[in-house]
Amino acid sequence: MTDQLPPNLDAEAIARHCVTVCEERKAADILLFDVREQSILADFYVVCSGTSMPHVRALAEHIRLAMQDQGLAARGRDGGHDSQWIVMDYGVIMVHILMPDLRRYYCLEELWDKRKVIYQGGAPLPPVRPGATPAPLPPHQLARQDEERAEQE
Repeated sequence: MTDQLPPNLDAEAIARHCVTVCEERKAADILLFDVREQSILADFYVVCSGTSMPHVRALAEHIRLAMQDQGLAARGRDGGHDSQWIVMDYGVIMVHILMPDLRRYYCLEELWDKRKVIYQGGAPLPPVRPGATPAPLPPHQLARQDEERAEQE
């Protein structure tokens, strides 16, 4: 994967720079995964949350500008102006910025071994807003709850 970077750039350093931008811009629950041995899509995954849709968009824009300063342009980006999840593909680095409810629902961090986390920071995910309807649990979490209930009985 590192052959996609200009020769003077280090993929891990660039990924850590993304994390720094997330920290500076107050992203919540920032995780950096080193998945060089598991993924053919990227070497590093950054997962973080914004606290509002404008915050999610601002995080994405600041990361875009920081990567542009490093001479990198996204190969792809998904998530529009009203999106609650923005994905930015820099070849060796994939950046996922999600609203907390979507983050809780999709549990991206469960895709990778916790031992592959090389950085964890930022404020914790904000709690579910009082009076808000909680997002339904995804099927894999429902199955886990059913298994836990059966074990307790």
